[in-house]
Amino acid sequence: MGLFLFLTVIQAIIAAALVGVVLMQRSEGGGLGIGSGGSPGGLMSARGAADFLTRTTKWLAVLFVVLAIILAALAVDVTSGAEIDETLDRSVSTPAQVDPLAPAADPLAPSASPEPAPLVPGDPGLDGQAPVSPVPDTSDDPLAGVAD
Repeated sequence: MGLFLFLTVIQAIIAAALVGVVLMQRSEGGGLGIGSGGSPGGLMSARGAADFLTRTTKWLAVLFVVLAIILAALAVDVTSGAEIDETLDRSVSTPAQVDPLAPAADPLAPSASPEPAPLVPGDPGLDGQAPVSPVPDTSDDPLAGVAD
């Protein structure tokens, strides 16, 4: 685990350096040396800086990919399933098995008990019948005769 963590930190440093080097480059290929004077053939001339940044980008990218492959190989070893965790509590009893092909009981059939328990305890209005309200008187209807 120590090597894996160490290489992960190195990978992060290389990634940050790669981002920095890429951002320092100019799209025209100029680089750091533009406007700094000096001889045209020198190391930090416009061409020399561009070459340096290009080479640095190439090697940082190669290191990044190689480290990614190494870290992937190490991750397989670190997270291998050699140890099986058996800490689950298996003392819970399972309910009796129900035959899925057996016919289901009719939910609308009358129950075998003499009197069903009320749906809401203490509510005398639940007698198993649909609620019925009286039909309103037509003399009380303010819209009576409008539809005629």
